[in-house]
Amino acid sequence: MLNLGKWARALAALTLVASTAALQAREMVSVDRAEINMRAGAGTQTAALWTLTRGYPLEVTGRQGQWLKVRDFENDTGWVFRPLVGKTPHLVVKSRVANVRSAPGTRRRILAKADHGEVLRTLEHRNDWVRVQREGGLKGWIARRLLWGW
Repeated sequence: MLNLGKWARALAALTLVASTAALQAREMVSVDRAEINMRAGAGTQTAALWTLTRGYPLEVTGRQGQWLKVRDFENDTGWVFRPLVGKTPHLVVKSRVANVRSAPGTRRRILAKADHGEVLRTLEHRNDWVRVQREGGLKGWIARRLLWGW
């Protein structure tokens, strides 16, 4: 006779392992220079598609030698030279605007607003909230669902 409780627990465990592996497989980098080019191909002879500024987060989707194929928060893809990016965690605002709050929670005081495309340094994660820092020094909390990156 089939024990459904045991089967359900085994399936749940397998699903958790698979989703954890998928999350760990996502490799993120961020721009580690004042400006770099995202290129159409793996090499300086290919066209520069975009200029990216310090901290801009990118998801690595492929590799070719010292070049990384990357994707940004708007699903634009291109190539960057590996020595020009690093592992310092940054996020980008994907919503039209995001409230930067004094603490995690929608009832907390709003310190500032962050606009679509603004890059913020990741300081801490707490449940569905992320503590971030602007280039100018302001620190605060933003709901994770409004951000893309780490």
